[in-house]
Amino acid sequence: MENASHWDATLKGYSSFLRFERSMSDETIAGYSFDLRRFFGYLDDLGLADPRRVSGEEMTGYISNLSESGISKRSQARAISALKSFYLYLEDEEGLDKNPCDAIDTPKIQRHLPDVLSAEEIDAIIGSVDLSKPEGHRNKAMLEMLYSCGLRVSELTTLKISDLFFEEGFIRIIGKGNKQRLVPIGEYAIDSVKLYIDCRRTMPVARGCEDFLFLNRRGRPLTRQMVFTMVREQVAAAGIEKTVSPHTFRHSFASHLVENGADLRTVQEMLGHESVLTTEIYTHIDTRKWQENILKYLERP
Repeated sequence: MENASHWDATLKGYSSFLRFERSMSDETIAGYSFDLRRFFGYLDDLGLADPRRVSGEEMTGYISNLSESGISKRSQARAISALKSFYLYLEDEEGLDKNPCDAIDTPKIQRHLPDVLSAEEIDAIIGSVDLSKPEGHRNKAMLEMLYSCGLRVSELTTLKISDLFFEEGFIRIIGKGNKQRLVPIGEYAIDSVKLYIDCRRTMPVARGCEDFLFLNRRGRPLTRQMVFTMVREQVAAAGIEKTVSPHTFRHSFASHLVENGADLRTVQEMLGHESVLTTEIYTHIDTRKWQENILKYLERP
């Protein structure tokens, strides 16, 4: 495990995912982190430089190694849960197309989705933004784009003004692995972003940050934590008691499209998923819960 320091950046992102999007306890996150560091140490011993390139055979070998090491069945089960959860995270967040955990001959953990928001709840959250505050138009535009375009937090915070093609009705996203994709954007989101850009012209912009769309009060790009905090505050202001993160808007965007008959391949391309198998998870959400759909939302007056 001592040689696994180069995995720290990936592990940090995963730990934030567990804390903010899965609402896991610090104790559980610490346990999962321990299990993954042990796994990374095993990979180091094999000379593997990237957990994304682990094969099913190598994963099976690691599970056998766990069993032979004498650790308890309970600890083995937690280690497997940590691995499965970690690789599902890589599938969704980094476009991993081959999950080595599929080779593990044990019951798979259920894919976890945060609560999906209805169109009414999304309207309530966006409507709760106080536009009289300096950051009001910025926050509203960010919420609109999280839902209207199904963006990851990292994609939102790195979005550039030069990536906006409003006349053509789409934006350019630089996703995981620097892969580019074009995503349609609704008129309501366009209007909100234009209002924000008008306000942005009167705000300070740090040197070298001129092309970043969403900036903090010091004129620098927002951090992931700032976006999470903003979303939590607006959810509370809207009186919604669900556990909601920025990723919930992405899940809601995809779920509403699939529920209303959108082609999975099209949704896959819009989300930037490497494999359509990742996108298929949205077909398992109970469609009876939702009364409105994304098209009505984008076309609302």
